[in-house]
Amino acid sequence: MMQEQHLFEYAVIRVVPRVEREEFVNVGVILFCPSKRFLECVFELNAPKLRALSDGLDLDEVGAYLNALKLICVGKKEGGTIAALPPASRFRWLTATRSTVVQSSKVHPGFCQDPDLSLSKLFNHLVK
Repeated sequence: MMQEQHLFEYAVIRVVPRVEREEFVNVGVILFCPSKRFLECVFELNAPKLRALSDGLDLDEVGAYLNALKLICVGKKEGGTIAALPPASRFRWLTATRSTVVQSSKVHPGFCQDPDLSLSKLFNHLVK
């Protein structure tokens, strides 16, 4: 018997140390699967890659920003008013176009049986 496929959307989290140069390092992935009530992100800062683009980048500040995104993603009250929104609204806010050091790619669709496994596979493929 074939398992049910669930539509999901994902975006890659990027760090753009010098926005004017438009160079970036993929540091994470956000995945939203409404039918499974799943909204998660995973990230990892690769200091050598980021320092290669900008040796003056404050990695602690970038890490704090990414942790704030995680709080919003999972709906923790420490994430502020955005974290209190429904998951679809949080996902749209997290993936909105920005001209800041931490940005997301365009949103891409896919199908999965297990969104957690898909998030892990995307992270390994696009970030690691």
